[in-house]
Amino acid sequence: MNYLDRIDKKIMEYYKILEPDFPEWLNDYINTKELLSQQYISVTCGTIYSDLFESDFFFSSLDHSIAVALIVWHFTHDKKQTLAGLFHDISTPAFKHCIDFLEGDYMKQEATEDLTTETILKSKEIMELLKRENIDITEVDNYHIYPIADNDTPQLSADRLEYSLSNGFLTYKLVEINTIKIMYNDISIFKDENGLDELGFKNEFIAKEFVKMTSKLSIIYREDRTRYSMQFVADILKKLNEEGLINRKDLYILKESDIINLIEKSSYKDIFDIWRKSKFVLISDNKPENVYYVHHGSKVRYIDPLLNGLRISKINEQANKFIQDNLSYKMDKYVYLDFNF
Repeated sequence: MNYLDRIDKKIMEYYKILEPDFPEWLNDYINTKELLSQQYISVTCGTIYSDLFESDFFFSSLDHSIAVALIVWHFTHDKKQTLAGLFHDISTPAFKHCIDFLEGDYMKQEATEDLTTETILKSKEIMELLKRENIDITEVDNYHIYPIADNDTPQLSADRLEYSLSNGFLTYKLVEINTIKIMYNDISIFKDENGLDELGFKNEFIAKEFVKMTSKLSIIYREDRTRYSMQFVADILKKLNEEGLINRKDLYILKESDIINLIEKSSYKDIFDIWRKSKFVLISDNKPENVYYVHHGSKVRYIDPLLNGLRISKINEQANKFIQDNLSYKMDKYVYLDFNF
């Protein structure tokens, strides 16, 4: 069965905004084993499973990858760039960037990208599809080489645009679908400061509203409850690994629901339940005693998009204030709940 035939109606409505004429050739790739495994991984890095967060919509890593591919296709109609967008998260493990926290990579959050080429090479299905279309793996296994698909913060790329739109609409419900449509339809390709292609806005008010939304999201991505939750999940996985109950390979094979079942059968069930049922985290300026705590920063994600070829922060004072307020968010507190390992 075609994966797109059974996805949530809201996601399909969203896809139709990104590309009204869905590229049917993409379905053969979407329905490969490696990409389908991504449908069991939430883009929320596990936070969706706790009452600390209001998000209850399961938008998967596969949903995100398809949406990125649709954005790239919409603006380029280039198969290689589109496939690079589709494959960019193909090696994502369960709980997504929590695994970066497990590796101590909470500031860059790039540790999970290392296996993309290997994953594609090991897929007989994908390699046959690429051969059929005379596409070399080196043309699709690194989306960083295509500036429309990916670029450096604070620029706007298909990847950064996608998780902003889907998180704003579906996950955290900051805006309605009509707002997403207005934002998306205002985007065109401009040249950045280095003469490279970059997605940007034409209308100042729409661009400002996009910055307002993404600045709110940026804080959610790294606020106290988020940093705590991602490190907590990472440390539980580390404990399970130390006890021989799970290994690193399992994180790339098992569904998140399978791993949660393992946790619930382990000695960490009680503290996992406390985290799942908690409504807020506790914070302190001083190191708390006899409790598990988190005390470190996290990757800062923010966007300062082009407005008709110039950074909006240099044009619109409100947009610049949104960005500066976002960047000034402090991550220096001790964050904890009332339990210890």
